[in-house]
Amino acid sequence: MPRRQGYALLIALLAGTAVLAAATVFGTTLLSGRQQAPSPPAETHEAARNPVAPADVGGNWIATWTTAPVGPEPNTDNGFPGSTIRNVVHTSAGGDAARITLSNLFGAVPLLVDQATVNTRRVTFDGATSIAIAAGGQVVSDPVVVPVAPDSDLEVGFRTPRPGGPVTYHPNSHQTSYLADSRGTWSTTSWRYLTAVDVRNESAPGTIAVIGDSLTAGSGSTTDANTRWPDVLADRLGGRYGVANAGIAGNRLLIQGTSGQAGLVRFERDALSVAGARTVIVALGINDIQQAPQETDAGRIVAGLRALTDQARARGLTVVGATLTPFEGFRTWTPERNAVRLAVNEQIRTGTVFDAYVDFDEVVRDPSAPNRLLAAYDSGDGVHFNDAGYRALGERIDLPSLERAGTRESDEL
Repeated sequence: MPRRQGYALLIALLAGTAVLAAATVFGTTLLSGRQQAPSPPAETHEAARNPVAPADVGGNWIATWTTAPVGPEPNTDNGFPGSTIRNVVHTSAGGDAARITLSNLFGAVPLLVDQATVNTRRVTFDGATSIAIAAGGQVVSDPVVVPVAPDSDLEVGFRTPRPGGPVTYHPNSHQTSYLADSRGTWSTTSWRYLTAVDVRNESAPGTIAVIGDSLTAGSGSTTDANTRWPDVLADRLGGRYGVANAGIAGNRLLIQGTSGQAGLVRFERDALSVAGARTVIVALGINDIQQAPQETDAGRIVAGLRALTDQARARGLTVVGATLTPFEGFRTWTPERNAVRLAVNEQIRTGTVFDAYVDFDEVVRDPSAPNRLLAAYDSGDGVHFNDAGYRALGERIDLPSLERAGTRESDEL
């Protein structure tokens, strides 16, 4: 990508995040974190069904980590009664306090949580240690005074004492978490119920929310190495911004696919409503082309991407889009499907789809065979990247231009 494209991309990122620094009202309300006796189930607060209701607390809150709820976990109609779920997540930005979001989006009955912790510090919900989350709903916890370091692992644990399923989960996390019951402790690569960790950070301008498919979720990357391209971006930012990853393997833009709700459906929840979000990076569309039923009209994909941009702009957010990467050699590749990909990329490069774009296609393609991934970046299946490929994507952004630029100068890329 030419240098001026990198500058324009980061100028757009700063334009989105700088708004927050001027607009945030810093509050002083912070609960002491004292433990209280568990409330009996009959008196437990039941969370509202509003899936994006924010917590009413003071301070400058930004997301340090997120994941997108994918669906109901198979064979969990009874939930995990009597079990403790220990989700391990990797932070992007740090802070002096934290709050968590628990989701029962795909549950059929209220989910009772009777104790929760962040790095062993007790978490409360409206002052109570127990919470019942309505089927289809979510809840944001009270703030808990716990130091959170950037670029570190954080453990969020909670117990579900009674049946309550199906379990809302995110599989294929590329991170080791744990499930403990009366028989022992079991490792897992699924995140369950937890969808966000926010931190109170008075200096960070905001969070960059990323929505995408397996190439954003990190398929092909090394488990527990945190080498997804949003992780690489977060490492390079050094905790100065939050980076929130809402990638889902198999996700599509236009219709329900093999994994997760369509991007058009989940965009509000998984990107626009992220705490502190001021910039959104969109990396969706390739699965619409290569998954059955295949989308053969590039114009429909472009229209869907423009619809996301319009939604974000209406919320005052800046949108950066990624070009679609090569997949020749993958089992679903055909010349006709590749032509759709190229047509979408051509529209993205005109600068009329997003506020700015990053040319992921140019980063990872083989110069001698541009419809294929460069062998050094290929995880082995022709479509997903290895750690080196994800690093190449995450390093594409020119960070000095982000630090220097004060305002966005032009839509031209």
